[in-house]
Amino acid sequence: MSFTATVLTLYPEMFPGPLGTSLAGRALREERWSLETVQIRDFATDKHRSVDDTPAGGGAGMVMRADVLAAALDSVADDRPVIAMSPRGRPLDQQRVRELAQGPGVTVLCGRFEGYDERLFEARDIEPVSIGDYVLSGGEMGALVLLDACIRLLPGVMGAASSGDDESFETGLLEYPQYTRPVTWEGRTIPEVLRSGDHAKIAAWRKHRAEVDTRLRRPDLWERHEGARVRPPSGARRHDEED
Repeated sequence: MSFTATVLTLYPEMFPGPLGTSLAGRALREERWSLETVQIRDFATDKHRSVDDTPAGGGAGMVMRADVLAAALDSVADDRPVIAMSPRGRPLDQQRVRELAQGPGVTVLCGRFEGYDERLFEARDIEPVSIGDYVLSGGEMGALVLLDACIRLLPGVMGAASSGDDESFETGLLEYPQYTRPVTWEGRTIPEVLRSGDHAKIAAWRKHRAEVDTRLRRPDLWERHEGARVRPPSGARRHDEED
């Protein structure tokens, strides 16, 4: 059974978009995954096909209606998880992506305007997910990101089963720096250890650089990585970070 993605959106023409090219596009043509879109507006009940209304309590913008969204979701309900793209959701991480990729697929709800009527989350089993602390015009771009992250993990999509093992976030760390030919470019030379042929030394160098780069560039990831160990006293940890 292939991974099935259903996207509920006001703009179905945005799909598959970039998911129709490269690895994801080839996998789609090979039927390793499938995609269907649902036009939310088809479930509106008035002559204007309204999917939103003014915020209760006043304020700018419009809010997507719970009754319309619930009807759209109910039309495709099955055993797949339902994810609503929302800046109020849990940040998407590689662990959640792996979990989703191992399942039968996902239903993704793309919000617009000021977001969703909160009662939708009280009435249906929906997981709000965010792809970052910034604002987009709608959930469609977030849905593309989520689906791309999942699709590349499906069997046969990336080729070699181990090809993604060392990538950023798979181990809780950023990936080590990569180099390729020419050996020297604009006076800069590939590190000697990577040209040594000594696989043990190369592995040690890559591990060290992954740790250093993560600590410097993403201290939040480094703290979580360190949290897997027995934490030293805060003063000792601070001293170690400053070395």
